[in-house]
Amino acid sequence: MGKIITLANQKGGVGKTTTTINLGASLATLEKKVLVIDADPQANASSGLGVDISKIECSIYECLINQAEIREAIYTTDIEHLDIIPSHIDLVGAEIEMLEFERREYVFKQLLETIKDEYDYILIDCSPSLGLITVNALTAADSVIIPVQCEYFALEGIGKLLSTIKLIKKKLNPTLEIEGFLLTMYDGRLRLANDVYKEMKRNFQELVFKTIIQRNVKLSEAPSHGLPAILYNAVSRGAKDHLSLAKEIIKKNS
Repeated sequence: MGKIITLANQKGGVGKTTTTINLGASLATLEKKVLVIDADPQANASSGLGVDISKIECSIYECLINQAEIREAIYTTDIEHLDIIPSHIDLVGAEIEMLEFERREYVFKQLLETIKDEYDYILIDCSPSLGLITVNALTAADSVIIPVQCEYFALEGIGKLLSTIKLIKKKLNPTLEIEGFLLTMYDGRLRLANDVYKEMKRNFQELVFKTIIQRNVKLSEAPSHGLPAILYNAVSRGAKDHLSLAKEIIKKNS
C-alpha cells in the first residue's frame, strides 16, 4: 500500500520543490518506487527532474480538469524507480474551473486511488498557497511534510497552515497526519538559524525531523541542470542530507 505525502507551506521560498525533487530521488535510490506529482503551475519540480515542459501532452491539469486517464500523465525520469506527473502553466486557472465540480475537494483523491498501490511513496509538490489544489492534495494525502526555512520569518504563517490542516482533518480527511516539520536552508554559523531550530523543537518536539537540510551550493545548482542533487553531485552536503531524510522517513514508516 503506497503512502501519499503532500509537501505544503503557503509561504514561498521555503524549499518545498527542492525537497520534493531530492527526497523523491533519494527514496528511489534506496529502491523505493516513487511518483512525484507536480501540483504547482510554475512546474519547477518537472523541469528539476529533466522534463521538457514544452513537449508534454498530458499533465496533472488534464487529469484534474479533463478527466484524462492518470497513467497517460506519468513520465519516467533518468532515475530508476522514479516517475513524475508534470505540471503546466494552465494549472493557474484550474482552481476556478474546479469550483463548479461536485465534491471538488476530492478530485485528487479519486485520481490517485487507481495507482496508489503501484508505488511505495507518492509525493505531491504544492504551490505556495492554501487554495483549492493544495486542499485537494491534503485531502488525498496520508501525511504532510512542512518545510520551514531557518530564517527570520520562518514561523510566520505556520499557525495558518496548521489551522488549515486541522480543518481538513475535521471536514475532509480525518486520517491526515503531520509526517514532520523539515528545517531547510540551515546555516549553523548563524545564530538566527539556531534560534529557529530551538523554537521549532520547543513547539513541535518529536514532529521535527532529525535531519536538517543545510544550505548548499550544489543543491541550488542542480535544478538548472534538470537533475536532483544525488545525480548532480552525490557527495555534496545537499545530496547526503536528503538521503538521510529518505532513510528517516522509511524507518518511520516501516
